[in-house]
Amino acid sequence: MSLLISPAELAALLAGAARVVVLDVRWRLDRPDGRPEYLTGHIPGAVWVDLERELSRHGDPAEGRHPLPARDELQVAARRWGLREGDTVVVYDDANALAASRAWWLLTGSGVADVRLLDGGLQAWADAGLPLQTGEVTPEAGSIVLTQLAHPVLSTDEAATWPASGILLDVRAPERYRGETEPIDPVAGHIPGARNLPIATLLESGRFRDAEVLRDAFAAVGAVPGARVAAYCGSGITAAQTALAGVLAGVEVAVYPGSWSAWSNTPGRPVATGD
Repeated sequence: MSLLISPAELAALLAGAARVVVLDVRWRLDRPDGRPEYLTGHIPGAVWVDLERELSRHGDPAEGRHPLPARDELQVAARRWGLREGDTVVVYDDANALAASRAWWLLTGSGVADVRLLDGGLQAWADAGLPLQTGEVTPEAGSIVLTQLAHPVLSTDEAATWPASGILLDVRAPERYRGETEPIDPVAGHIPGARNLPIATLLESGRFRDAEVLRDAFAAVGAVPGARVAAYCGSGITAAQTALAGVLAGVEVAVYPGSWSAWSNTPGRPVATGD
């Protein structure tokens, strides 16, 4: 089973007899509520997923901007989406697989066995000439039972010590890593010892690059198969996307969910700048 699915493959699945749940996870920093666009047009049968309220929760600033939801909260959301045991789940968005990767990471880590990401997202679906549906999709309630998150995650304390024995990747843009600018969080810079691997180097035209290119990009910063690798970003969303890229490259990547938003809101944490 491939982690990525093409529009043609998804269309064939939807036309078949197997149960397929399609999740529309449209979100981005400048438009955190993608619901209006969802209502305007989405893949037929796709259910709207609210990243801010279902794939994260509100917490203390020291937890970051997008703390992980509790298992029970995520299970309630997954049942609203109609998920049952054995379903094939396909996630997509319209912003370079950013929010969809968070959904993939949470669901696969919570025991959902078959979660795939639509390669190229909604744009690839439209470019293939496939139809869109407007309005709300309200599925019959699901019965999925989720597990506690099994993916490796780091606390702020663990992120502080990680570079001493592993590779800590800062996947934000280089200018944010160097501390030249910080448009969102209260402090500019990066966690001391972190290495910069901008997420843009792992993507091309809204798609993940080929596995060999990904392996080379990870290896260039020391993140090779078998190494202790973790990633952080601004608030834990792009870090989950990096974990997905790691799977494609054969590199296990732990995630620091609080990321820079947690680190920069925790008094006393040191900050590095420059390269």
